[in-house]
Amino acid sequence: MEEKILLEIRNFSISFTQYERGLRQKELTVIRDLNVRVRAGELVAVVGSSGSGKSLLAHGILGILPYNSRCEGEILYRGEPLTRRRLKKLRGREIVLVPQSVAYLDPLMKVGRQVRSSRKDAESKNRVKALFRQANLPENTEDKYPFELSGGMARRVLVSTARMGQPNLVIADEPTPGMHLDAAKQTMQAFREMADGGAGVLLITHDLELAVETADRIVVFYAGETLEEEPASAFMQEETLRHPYSKALWRAMPAHGFASAPGSQPYGADRPEGCIYGPRCPEYTCACGAEIPFVPAGEGWVRCLRCVEQGEGGEET
Repeated sequence: MEEKILLEIRNFSISFTQYERGLRQKELTVIRDLNVRVRAGELVAVVGSSGSGKSLLAHGILGILPYNSRCEGEILYRGEPLTRRRLKKLRGREIVLVPQSVAYLDPLMKVGRQVRSSRKDAESKNRVKALFRQANLPENTEDKYPFELSGGMARRVLVSTARMGQPNLVIADEPTPGMHLDAAKQTMQAFREMADGGAGVLLITHDLELAVETADRIVVFYAGETLEEEPASAFMQEETLRHPYSKALWRAMPAHGFASAPGSQPYGADRPEGCIYGPRCPEYTCACGAEIPFVPAGEGWVRCLRCVEQGEGGEET
């Protein structure tokens, strides 16, 4: 299985240098000790609430973070380090981004031409027409400028841009906000088809319900840390989840009553010692104030002292 891993992120952290009170500098860590793997033919969903750092993960992988950022850890693509030089050759070809913002579309160019990358051959034009039909976009969409599209239509154009080529790795950053449910499900199905066609797909989303319906594995992300990774089937019931935050996400799903957990997600400088979810966790003990490792457990991984103490952590299978 190891040789099929397309993307592997190991102990990855992102921090930003900020200034306060004149020239005084401070480091603000927004992603800490993150671990994610995406295999060929697999759709992995990174799920977390707004402000958890999910979009920064996408930008960190693609090397498009601001100048005052600093990354630590490893990012491997096909088993080799994803250096800036290597990334420059792969980005937009083997590795593509479906961005969160529709501002990535050129406002001065018709969207059909953008999806074709300005190619004028008949095969490319027919391919765009077919992709737009599959996305349920109107017949004349390719002749429109971005400002003539609704937000949902523009997002579907961005997904079509990724599907136009044959990328090995697709990184989709919140691709469904603003879409009605049918369009959102159709968009998720497009990513599922890309994975079924052999690509690896890393989907970053806050919509756990759509992720459970579409993904192979789900990575639970909270305040910049991975807390649990499980097969999507584990989210069918609360009892098969391990981390208290994963259980809280399950209870917050529409089908399970929209139950909200008390407290709020910490940000940057407010990060607690030890377990990042500790201040909100009903099972918190003093021991949770120490460093909590991310360990294999069953078919997944978990960062929870209770699971380690109960012997759920073990060797990776």
